[in-house]
Amino acid sequence: MFSQGDFEEDWLLLASGGFGQVFRVRHKRWRTVHVVKCFPGLQQAPTFDRTTLDILSEEAAKLEKVKFQHAVSVYGLCDSPVGVVMEHMSGGSLAKTLPTHQMTRQLKSRIIHETSLAMNFLHSLNPPLLHLNLKPGNILLDAHMHVKISDFGLFKWMEVSSGMPYIERSALNNSLGYVAPEMLLQSTKPPGTKCDVYSFGIVMWEILTQKKAYAGASMVTIIMDVAAGKRPCLALICDDSPGERQQMVDLMKRCWDQDPKRRPSFTDISAELDILLSLIQSPVVDLKKEHLSRKTSLRPGFSGSGESNKDGFALSQGTSSIDGANDKDHFCSSLQNAVESLESFILSEEANESHENSPGLLHRLVAEGHLEKVAVLLRQGADVNGKIPCGYTALIVAVQKRSLEMVSLLLKHGADASTPDNDGWTPLHFVAQNGDDRIARLLLDHKADMDAQELDGWTPLLLASQNNFENVVRLLLSRQADPNVQESEGRTALHVAAYYGQVKLVKMLANQGADVEKKQKNHRTPLHVAVEKGKFRVVQYLLKKGTVVNSLDQNLCSPLHLAVLKGKYLLCEMLIRHEADVDLSTDKGWTPLHLASAKGHMEIIRLLADNRAQVNARGSLGWTPLHLAMHCCKEVVASELLRRGADPNAAEDSGWTPLHLAVQRGTLPGTMTLLEHKADVNSKNKAGWTPTHLAVLKGNLPIIKKLLQAGAILEMEDDAGCTPLQLAVRSQKQNIVDLLLGQES
Repeated sequence: MFSQGDFEEDWLLLASGGFGQVFRVRHKRWRTVHVVKCFPGLQQAPTFDRTTLDILSEEAAKLEKVKFQHAVSVYGLCDSPVGVVMEHMSGGSLAKTLPTHQMTRQLKSRIIHETSLAMNFLHSLNPPLLHLNLKPGNILLDAHMHVKISDFGLFKWMEVSSGMPYIERSALNNSLGYVAPEMLLQSTKPPGTKCDVYSFGIVMWEILTQKKAYAGASMVTIIMDVAAGKRPCLALICDDSPGERQQMVDLMKRCWDQDPKRRPSFTDISAELDILLSLIQSPVVDLKKEHLSRKTSLRPGFSGSGESNKDGFALSQGTSSIDGANDKDHFCSSLQNAVESLESFILSEEANESHENSPGLLHRLVAEGHLEKVAVLLRQGADVNGKIPCGYTALIVAVQKRSLEMVSLLLKHGADASTPDNDGWTPLHFVAQNGDDRIARLLLDHKADMDAQELDGWTPLLLASQNNFENVVRLLLSRQADPNVQESEGRTALHVAAYYGQVKLVKMLANQGADVEKKQKNHRTPLHVAVEKGKFRVVQYLLKKGTVVNSLDQNLCSPLHLAVLKGKYLLCEMLIRHEADVDLSTDKGWTPLHLASAKGHMEIIRLLADNRAQVNARGSLGWTPLHLAMHCCKEVVASELLRRGADPNAAEDSGWTPLHLAVQRGTLPGTMTLLEHKADVNSKNKAGWTPTHLAVLKGNLPIIKKLLQAGAILEMEDDAGCTPLQLAVRSQKQNIVDLLLGQES
């Protein structure tokens, strides 16, 4: 028993509503933070008779004895105000988290699973402890997003404190959407465990969608819809992993079944979720893809109002959608459109002219190509290096107009060949964008900085390499431009040329001192980049040049891993011919054979196996290539791996064999293939499940028959002491019960 004086005075109100009020308090002597939950009618000094208080004390004493890792601890009662003293959860409630956080599929599944474990524990007590108010508001999270449920067993407290029937209390607490239909129909029977199962089904939907069920609906509408068998919309559930998603949805639909008898128990729910969670958390064999958006100069709004130009092409720093290595015609066409739009932009700057020597006037005359007028203006003392608001000098405008005479005139009058715009683009950067080597030579003769870097670190050489302007690249290299300068992501000109498959430029750069082993920030070499983009001729040249074939990126991924993942057989063959290691593992433990098995690339699997790849190599969580083949339902791949010596009884870290996975995925051909290769039909995973247990949980009659024919032992118990037959009885799967009892009709 606690009193108000046991806690410091500053009680912080965390929440209030029809359920009462929740305060965060600090115990004076213990120096620990707790929560006091006070219910309506009990928030003042107690006015109840001794019998009523004894009932409440007895109920609270039951809760105090509940000790479980996914249940909020109850420490006792506070006598003034009357309330329950509970553990404080720093992560707050799930109700507050769902609408505000982007939750991964793994996190959603874990929260659902941990909630089921908590409910299974409560229902396993003797007698079962009912919750009867299960909802996201009563599912609390710690700092690491792990679950503890609260408010379990407080049914009598709510009843005594509010003096209201269950349905009215639920309506007041905004909990009507979680109430089972049999309760809404005012059944004379007292609530049972299946009422909590129904609530759990609605909670599952809200976690999967991160939305509130029946949002905006009136109480009458909710009651009528639920009583009529209507449920929240399934189309709102994300389909990012169809296999596991469908199993989760099937379980959810069984939980909210209109008939309480058809709803599973939390023992079965938690067992089924164990399976789903283990698969959802199973390894993902995807590697990061190399992505390089074409670098262009993105001009500020030409209309003067901040809007982009009509062509959607801009000329100041950024990216565009052009991604073809040889799409030069389209690129130059877009560039011409941009230059034409430049004129209207500069004309719009005319409003800024206050006198004849204004920079805006010089820029306009340059853009219009009035060579003589520009010469006169310059002789009158116009600022040749003056800038308009975007940072363009008259020289930059002349370069974009590709006017050699105008560029020459400006340079003769003292234009600085290296003055950048606001994004760091110098005149030479714009030359590298339009490919005019005559202007490039003129700028270099006037000491333009050939290695100048714009805001993202791109040099003219990087831009020219991207745009496949061999003439500009050759000129820059002949003037000793540094080919190993790296932009912000660590790419050199050689990386860029390799990415776009520009083999002539790759050769030119490599012959002029470009480092073929230079690594980006992600540690990928030009060979990685060329392989990932499938540029065969570039790969061929780099290998002949002697580049390291087994170089690893930051995820310990070799070029061979990338070639396998992309399904590029000829590249794989070439890399192996140049002594690529077929057994290198990524940071997740994936060998090339793992990746090929997951993707189903049969020719590459044979190529790797012929070159002595380890067919039983262990990857993430101890998975072998055969595990991945079964998980991805690649039965043909599994057959090939087994023929090559794959172990059908290899168990991953949780004890799952390939047969467990085949049964769980419901693939009859895969199951039969494994059994034909002497897979152990009675092997157990760490939960004690045999393949037969899984087949019963899945309700897959054909697979159960095959397992029985292969010698499945029906007396095998899982860690909870449950046999496949007991599991079938408990799940009310009569056809399977009949089969297992040998009474199939």
